[in-house]
Amino acid sequence: MLRRAALLSPALLAWRNALALPAKTLAFPRDHGSHPEFRTEWWYLTGYADAGTPSQPRLLGYQITFFRSRIDAAQSLNSRFAAKQLLFAHAALTDINAHKHWHDQRIARAGFGIAQASEQTTDVKLRDWTLKRNADATYTSRISSRDFSFDLQFTPKQPLLLQGNQGLSRKGPEDKQASYYYSQPQLSATGSITHSAKQTQVQQGIAWLDHEWSEEILHPEAVGWDWIGMNLLDGSSLTAFQLRRKDGSALWAGGSFRDQASTTIFKPSEVEFKAGDIWQSPSSGGRYPMQWQVNTSRGTFTARSLMNSQELDSRSSTGTVYWEGLADLLDAQGKLVGRGYLEMTGYAGRLQI
Repeated sequence: MLRRAALLSPALLAWRNALALPAKTLAFPRDHGSHPEFRTEWWYLTGYADAGTPSQPRLLGYQITFFRSRIDAAQSLNSRFAAKQLLFAHAALTDINAHKHWHDQRIARAGFGIAQASEQTTDVKLRDWTLKRNADATYTSRISSRDFSFDLQFTPKQPLLLQGNQGLSRKGPEDKQASYYYSQPQLSATGSITHSAKQTQVQQGIAWLDHEWSEEILHPEAVGWDWIGMNLLDGSSLTAFQLRRKDGSALWAGGSFRDQASTTIFKPSEVEFKAGDIWQSPSSGGRYPMQWQVNTSRGTFTARSLMNSQELDSRSSTGTVYWEGLADLLDAQGKLVGRGYLEMTGYAGRLQI
């Protein structure tokens, strides 16, 4: 991410550093939209589809993420050409059975019909890449890249999941390290995915949407985080994350577990990540755990990557390298109970937000 602190006056920097996000009631559909007064925001979709046959299995995983970033140094400028807001987008596709991974990225300043993020509801555009929430509460996303394209529709089957304290999610030991954060797990996905000149119809895909906005997330001691968003086969959902110091120890942790009966919001003491086998990226040198034992107050789980090489080099847009990939979720007995995405940041240099 951009290093904005150096662009601020000492007085403004001190004020920003003192900010703490208050608990508040999120209001929808407004809070589906953009919050340009906040420094960082993202809409994050991940999902998978079983596109093969019993004799020729073909499991596809995909990521679609739009980021919005406020540029402090430009806020006082009157020119309509001032880059007050930047929009970034990442997209990735993984073909597990073929052991192939593709990704692409975009960046543009907001405005001029090129890039926009509506403040009314989810309606984000970066050139011909789009993510939109429709009047019937479904979502559509269209992504066209050199190596792949998506034309997907997502239908909610469950209510929104407000993370943390009714949508205020702590990310560190200080009040200012927090975000407003909700999830939409167990989305039904349909549409088409195209790559290698072959179009695949998605009939029964499963997806997950996160929307998060904040002024500050990372504590000075934190170098990155580990996160899982898992759709369980029985309709439950598991979110778990840890903020990590340079030595690998946990600075903060949290998440949630929702089933048909109740929702549990985890305290930091109720989540523990234990790393398993390590894969080293040949391009970045980052060393990523390919398996995590995740202990929570709702049970012990294992998140296991389905393919090692799912790293994204986004240094030409957001300025970071991270690992984002499809993973299975196993219970304490080793039984497959879910599937979703595992994200790991800060392994190829400290994450800059």
